[in-house]
Amino acid sequence: MTDPKVPHMPHDPKGLVREAYRIEGITGGECRSIFLDWALSLPLGADTSPLIETLLAHYGAAHPDHPMTLTLREGLAKKPGGGRRGGRAARIRTPKA
Repeated sequence: MTDPKVPHMPHDPKGLVREAYRIEGITGGECRSIFLDWALSLPLGADTSPLIETLLAHYGAAHPDHPMTLTLREGLAKKPGGGRRGGRAARIRTPKA
């Protein structure tokens, strides 16, 4: 396992991914939840692919069958669509000046 004394990586500022690898018996669902929390902590518009690749190289290489490694690989494979998401801003028109 990853040494708990290793400092957090810049791509994992809260240490969420690091901690996922330390949790004995963690499930895929728990890893997806941690991944979502990690993704939401990134700056708006951040390109996640190179960040995920770095995390995989750092943590996943030593743990190829770990649920977090599988979750990170899925994160690389799936890109969210760039279409309209809806919400209040889509329903409310702002007056033109």
